[in-house]
This record gives sequence, structure tokens and C-alpha cells, in this order.
Amino acid sequence: MSVMSSHWSIVGEIPGRKMKNKMILICLLATSLLTTSSTQAQQPKISRVGILFVGGRDQPHLEALKKGLSELGYTEGKNIILEYRYAEGRYDRLPELAKELVSGGVDVIVTTTSVSAQAVRKATKTIPIVMTSGNPVEQGLADSLAKPGGNVTGLTVLLSDLSGKRVELLKETFPKINHVATLWSSRDALSSVAFKETQGAATAFALQLSSVDLRNAEDIDKAFAELPKKHVDAILVATSNPLVTFHSKEIVELALKHRLPGMYPTRQFAEEGGLMAYGPLISHLYYRAATYIDKILKGAKPADLPIEQPTKFELVINLKTAKQIGLTIPPNVLARADRVIR
Repeated sequence: MSVMSSHWSIVGEIPGRKMKNKMILICLLATSLLTTSSTQAQQPKISRVGILFVGGRDQPHLEALKKGLSELGYTEGKNIILEYRYAEGRYDRLPELAKELVSGGVDVIVTTTSVSAQAVRKATKTIPIVMTSGNPVEQGLADSLAKPGGNVTGLTVLLSDLSGKRVELLKETFPKINHVATLWSSRDALSSVAFKETQGAATAFALQLSSVDLRNAEDIDKAFAELPKKHVDAILVATSNPLVTFHSKEIVELALKHRLPGMYPTRQFAEEGGLMAYGPLISHLYYRAATYIDKILKGAKPADLPIEQPTKFELVINLKTAKQIGLTIPPNVLARADRVIR
């Protein structure tokens, strides 16, 4: 009987032990799931931002955008990924590159020119687009500056005041000039607007204006070869459209070769040897674009984000160039310069 009791005692313990093991296994699984869930919850979401450049990989203002993002708590590769696409100066590549970014599922797309913004808008009506240049209202990309109403927002450059100021500065610096050649591109909507504004300003200052329509890179050499025949006194680049920006150094060098004083739209031209530049501080536009990216990634809709106008402008004068082509910059103009390259 004692043997029988012992046997039943041992056999009776087996079901209990199995149940205990099952409970331990369930607890371990639950703990594992909770730990995994907790770890995933602690991992920050990595946002993906596409940037479409018309030019090449040498982008002088990109660091300003990265600085803005960094100050807002974004670290590239940690909680944000920047995906770059470069058209290398070829307009025809923009639609293809825009589609690449859209199909890649980025959260936001940044455009650096009006023509690239239009290419992206054709590719998507849902992914938010942040512009750093152009006039979205003029180009039909937004209903108004205050209430864009679609998927495009960001920063704009209104041209009327800028065009007038450039003509005024050129005339004030060189009162004897009578004939100015204006470089623009009819392929770019913003450039066309700038040319019309420049025409109005030239009329106000009694200046003869010659139109130099640059539709492709080959037009640049041809245009400068014709300028001596027109007896122009100076050149004025209407806007920093993709074509002239991509070939800025070539334009500046040709102006120097012909000993023509030039007024340019951004400091990039003056740094490369252009005589004078007046326009918005482009790096600040890129810096401000970071705030739009941040708001959108946190849930704001581009339709409700007012489009900003630039608040920082600069006049840059290159005295090295003035000396090279034998010109003197009046002290009153020099005193107004934000930066002088000596």
C-alpha cells in the first residue's frame, strides 16, 4: 500500500508540473512582447524628406537647411533622412526625378526653384511641397500667400520691388549709363515676370533696355557676342533662374571679358567675380524652410501654412572686379553695401 501511495503521489505531480511550465512560458512570452513593444515605442520615427535640385551636387545653401533642421532637433540618419535628386541643369529630367521621390514615399519634398516645384506638383497632389524660391500664386500652385489651399507652401520672392531696386542701384552707381542688357529666360515663368518688372523700372529711369532671352546654355556665348554691336553700357540678370545660376561663373567671366558692369540677383554671382548683387539672402530662405518641414512632420497641413516672403536682403559689391574693369563705386553706394569683397 505504501508503494501504491508513493506511485500515485509521483504520477499525480506531473499534470501540475506541466501547468506550471506552461505558466512560466506564457509569462516569458508576455515579458518578451512587452519588452519588444517598449523598445519599438522608444525608437524615434525616421522621417524622409526629398530635395529636388535643378543644378548639381555643389549646393552652397544646403548647409543652411541642415542647420535649421538641426536646431529643431533633427539629426540626419537618426530621426530624419534627406534624399537628394540632381537634374544637373537639365529641365527635362525634373519630371522623372519628381516621380522618383513621390514613388519612394517621402514625407515632404523640398524644391529650390519654381520650375522644380511645378514638376513635383504634377507628380503629386498629396505629398506636401515646401518651396524655397518662386511665386506659387503667380504660377497657380497656391490660392494665396495667406491660405495656400493645396499641398504647396514655403517661401516666395516677389519681384516688383527687387527689379526696381536693382535698376535704381545700377543707375545710381553709374549715372551715365543709358543702355542696359537684361538677361532672362522665357522658359521660366518667374524669370518672365522679372523681365516685365525690369522693363517698367527701366522706363521709370529713362534707360533703354535690350532683351537677352537665354533659353539654353548655348545662348549665353551667342548673347555676349552680340552685345558689343548693341553698344550696351551694363548688364542686369533679372532673376536667379536655374539656367543662369547653373552657368553663373560663365556669365560673370564673359561680362568681365567685355568690361561690362553687372547687376546680379544673388551674392553667388558677386563671389564669383560679378560687380554687384542685390537680392534676398538665399541661405536664410533655406534656413526658414526647415521650420515648414518641422511643422508638416508634426501634423500641420501645407494648405494652412502661410507662404512667407523674404525678410533679409543684401547688397554685395566686389571691389576687385571694379578695379579690374576700371570703375569706381561712389562712396554713398559703397556705404550701403552689406558686404564688400576687396
